[in-house]
Amino acid sequence: MKKEIIVKIKPKHVNQYRSGYPLLTKEAIENIGALNKEGDIIKLVDPQGRFIGKGYYGRQNKGYGWILTKEEKQVIDISFVEKRLIEAIDRRKSLYRSKDTNAFRVFNGEGDGFGGFTIDYFDGYYLINWYSKGCYKFRDHVINSLKRIVDFKGIYQKKRFDTQGKYIEEDGFVMGTRGEFPLVVKENGVHFAIYLNEGAMVGVFLDQRDVRNAIRKKYSKDKSVLNTFSYTGAFSIYAALGGAKKTTSVDLANRSLPRTREHFSLNELDYEGHDILVEDVFNYFKYAVKKGLKFDTVILDPPSFAKSKKFKFSAQKDYTNLLKEAIAITEDEGVIVASTNCSLFNMKKFKTFIEDAFSQMRYPYSILEEYTLPSDFKTTKTFKEGNYLKVVFLKKHKR
Repeated sequence: MKKEIIVKIKPKHVNQYRSGYPLLTKEAIENIGALNKEGDIIKLVDPQGRFIGKGYYGRQNKGYGWILTKEEKQVIDISFVEKRLIEAIDRRKSLYRSKDTNAFRVFNGEGDGFGGFTIDYFDGYYLINWYSKGCYKFRDHVINSLKRIVDFKGIYQKKRFDTQGKYIEEDGFVMGTRGEFPLVVKENGVHFAIYLNEGAMVGVFLDQRDVRNAIRKKYSKDKSVLNTFSYTGAFSIYAALGGAKKTTSVDLANRSLPRTREHFSLNELDYEGHDILVEDVFNYFKYAVKKGLKFDTVILDPPSFAKSKKFKFSAQKDYTNLLKEAIAITEDEGVIVASTNCSLFNMKKFKTFIEDAFSQMRYPYSILEEYTLPSDFKTTKTFKEGNYLKVVFLKKHKR
């Protein structure tokens, strides 16, 4: 058995960890010098030396590791990992059986009992995302367990860590049969092209599945739809399938144009009838105002942080101003889909940004519906930051 490193927790943080908070933070550690090698098993104790929990040391964003169990005698070995994976897969049985969806999350880190990695499923292919060197030390446990408990076409991995904060990885193939890319998957019957062998992002963000479906069913028919920060156009595809008169997709990344066209074509839609623009969204808002353009539905789903030649964007600081720009080009009685994946604030705070934006623009509004993460992105009440997605459908009323 691996030697366990004793980590002393400062008095003011003890109750937090006894209540089940899973992320070990630097501020909570009394003896930071005890942490040496990432992947080491750690045992948390209070100032009196009483046991709190057990986990591992791994640097991830602001975290220094994850607490995995409150049982002092629990050994964190392959059987521990395998049990967590079996339980997680069992929770997704309905998705495995779905005829309309074959792309979803299988294991969601701390939500499924082991913070530091996630596993996504794409029509028989499994993709493991590792978020720290410490968690990557459990690689063999995870992969060998996965081999035993699921049938798979292939397994891929992405190491989402390095010293520069950049993603460095070859094609990420681990075992099984190499995929032929793009791998075409289904989500609610909609087709997407997935590339497991390129970079950190594979072609679609699985956490927006329910939101996309709502847009198709309720907010697209005979509407003009603007999709900002559009990535590969997933919202636009759903809107077009929902009967939108026209969609406009705007994203600064050059790859967004061919990938959005690819998604239109996969779903037997003519991309020539839609606008796909490689442009800075902030510039596009100014262009739209200048030209007097208005849209029935505006989708606003920026990254938590974004940077272009002229603009820097932080969701925490700048979402209100961004929303004001969206309000200016939304038709009266039109709908804005305000979305953020920033974990630095909660839904209550997000709604204050919304209130401020409409107040400053002097437009009344109403909230039509709200979304957080779908069920396969399992979260835990003891780690509220893990439920990062906040989406609010807003109706802009006449003055």
